[in-house]
Amino acid sequence: MHIDPNWRILTIGDGDLSFSNALLKHYAPKQLTATIYDPLATLENKYGDDFYQKLLANNCQVLTGFDITNPETWSDINRRSFDVVIFQFPLVPGFTSKTEFNDKCAGIGINTLNRRLLRQFLINSCQLLLDPEGSQLCYITSKDVKPYSEWNIEHALILNTDINYLGEMKFDITNFPGYRIRNVDRDKHVKDTKGITYVWSPRPASQVVQGLSSQLVRPPILGDDCCHFCQAGPFTSEQHKQAHESSRKHLRMKEFEAQWLTDLHIV
Repeated sequence: MHIDPNWRILTIGDGDLSFSNALLKHYAPKQLTATIYDPLATLENKYGDDFYQKLLANNCQVLTGFDITNPETWSDINRRSFDVVIFQFPLVPGFTSKTEFNDKCAGIGINTLNRRLLRQFLINSCQLLLDPEGSQLCYITSKDVKPYSEWNIEHALILNTDINYLGEMKFDITNFPGYRIRNVDRDKHVKDTKGITYVWSPRPASQVVQGLSSQLVRPPILGDDCCHFCQAGPFTSEQHKQAHESSRKHLRMKEFEAQWLTDLHIV
């Protein structure tokens, strides 16, 4: 993950705040504001407040009960004042009951709920949080395993927006000593599987800062002989293509994409 020490950084939904603490300690950005979705009491019960106290002791602003999808929870933040907004391993919280599951997932499913979360993160960050005169970057770090790999992060999130997908870079957790990837609902440490940081900006790729640009891997351009749902191909024959399109993975991704386009009213 490319971090410029001159950046003003906002972290979103940082579980136990261990990422923000590692970021502040080892990279010393010009300014850091850390946020968590949970209220302070929940943080203390789930993870303890060690990192919370360390950040405060180092004059870092920490906001609790911060919902990136709801600007009404942002009362203590300076809007349009950041160079980069970072969301580490986002995932919608689990459901407390079957009734809640049925209410929130009726007709769409959890895959669409997660895509909604990431899309709203990008839109709100670009429109309300990034400084128009700054670097204007959004980072999402995710994994290459289910369910994360089924969100089509590179292509699906910015449909019908002016946001640009710039590429990806490897995320190496060893570069952030002390960072622990937490389960979204419980005080458990999540296995450190391969991480990928995806990058977006309201600006085109040609205006990306040089240090970051040199680290980004650009997305491949898929032709007609490829599967845009699964990012597969090119296919070597019609038989090869048909075999893929009848596979369980493709049919699953096709359904996810159909649900997503319906949710966006793109049909």
